[in-house]
Amino acid sequence: MNELFMESVYFGFVITIGAYLLGIWVKKKIPLAVMNPLLVAMVLVILFLLVFRIDYQVYQRGSQYVSYLLTPATVCLAIPLYKQLKLLKDNFAAVVGGIFSGVVSSALSIFVLSKLFGLTHEYYVTLLPKSITTAIGMGVSEEAGGIVALTVVSIIITGILGNVIGETVFKMFKISSPIAKGLALGTSAHAIGTAKALELGEVEGAMGSLAIAVAGLMTVVVVPLAAGFM
Repeated sequence: MNELFMESVYFGFVITIGAYLLGIWVKKKIPLAVMNPLLVAMVLVILFLLVFRIDYQVYQRGSQYVSYLLTPATVCLAIPLYKQLKLLKDNFAAVVGGIFSGVVSSALSIFVLSKLFGLTHEYYVTLLPKSITTAIGMGVSEEAGGIVALTVVSIIITGILGNVIGETVFKMFKISSPIAKGLALGTSAHAIGTAKALELGEVEGAMGSLAIAVAGLMTVVVVPLAAGFM
């Protein structure tokens, strides 16, 4: 590898974008759910760093600029929601109830599994924000006394898993409502899940966008309460 290029602040950025574009190409060639572009990109970047023995800090210097785009990209999800504002008003109670049940179910499942596997309080609160967007989840985890790095990993894994198995779950349980699909993906798998919702349709994308914001706010309230149970 060219050492000058590796030392450039653009190195990590170029590798990240290149891996994602390659992931999109692979998805088109092999249209399987497991060939999610983000998942493929992650595997490619990891293999690239291992094969060429590149230190993670070198890669991180450039890849961090991709993270800066996360917040404005999330905000842009408000556009499809605005287009479906009437639909939201007509189903307001069902929407809020659905998101709330998703947030509570997430916290409850973490509590049960933490008890089952004998996790400490630190790991328990680390996993509680797993279903909300990274920007909010990091702050919630830190405030609760969790391990922020592990929270980020759990959020990414949750998002990718929701993106990959979402459609299969809908078919399995015969869920056909676009509102229900969007809320489920946005509440359980945050922005990555909402990306899948946008693929399914405009209504699904709008509901997913709403779910990200509302679920994040609800989780900020629920986590401190749930943290006291263990």
